[in-house]
This record gives sequence, structure tokens and C-alpha cells, in this order.
Amino acid sequence: MTAEQVSQPPASGSSRFAVYDYVDGMERLVHAVQELSLARSLPDIQRIVRSSARELTGCDGATFVLRDNDRCYYADEDAIAPLWKGSRFPMTSCISGWAMLNRDAAVIPDIYRDPRIPHTLYRPTFVKSLVMVPIRKLDPIGAIGNYWAEPHQPSEHEVRLLQALADSTSMAM
Repeated sequence: MTAEQVSQPPASGSSRFAVYDYVDGMERLVHAVQELSLARSLPDIQRIVRSSARELTGCDGATFVLRDNDRCYYADEDAIAPLWKGSRFPMTSCISGWAMLNRDAAVIPDIYRDPRIPHTLYRPTFVKSLVMVPIRKLDPIGAIGNYWAEPHQPSEHEVRLLQALADSTSMAM
């Protein structure tokens, strides 16, 4: 990926994530990076990340997941309804673990059509679509997840903004 590819807003006017959304997202991202540079504790970082993740994409929920050896610890969340805050799951059986183990974003427009999703855990929740990105792609130490209550195809730019937040989070940690 080149710098030119990252910095260009979507060309299509038909995208739900329009040019003004991209510019607004970049401004919000810069603000979040500035806040992260001032954070002095993990709870401060979590607070900044969970609220910024929601603001960047307009999602209905965001989660902050930490890698805990071979488990994923859902350390914090900001969502329209409770999800998994305080829970631990094996890395091999949750989507945050998949993102960390594969060092890549998981973009899932329909959770019920994706075999990586543990459907029994998601059925009682509001979640219909999600994106999960690793914190520090080279050697993941956590993940940030965004959730939507309605079916949503996250745009490439939404995913890039969220990944940029995750990359900045790794430096703050």
C-alpha cells in the first residue's frame, strides 16, 4: 500500500462513506492521535480508543481487546448495549483472535454468513456486521472492533481509519 493509496478519499459518490466523511474521519483520527500522545495509563488509552473508534465510523459499538497469552481479553467497550466487557475467550475461537493471529483486519458485513464468528455468542447481541483490526500488525498485542446493529458493508476507508487508530494505539501502549 502506497501513501497515495492511503491518503486518497473514495472516488465514487455512491459510497455510503463519502468524501466529507473521509475528511471528517481524518480530522477525528488526528485528534485521537493527539489524545493518545498525552495518555499516561492503559485506562486512559482504552477510553480514548473506544470513543474514537465509534466516532471514526459511526458504528453502534466499539471494543478494546487485549492479547492475554493465548486468550483475548475484552477489556473495554462503548456500545448501545452490553457485549463482552471483562470476558476472556480463546484466540482460536473469536474474531479478535483471528485478527491478531492473521495480522489482518476481519471485515464481516453479515456475521451469520461468516464461519469465523461464534454465532451462539452473537445471537443475543445487537451485532449484525463488524470490523476487527489488530493493534500493531507486526506483532499484535490486541484488537479494536467496531460493530453495527444494521447490516453494513464497511468501506475500505473506514477500515483504514480504524487500522490507523490501532497502529497509533500500539505506540501509546
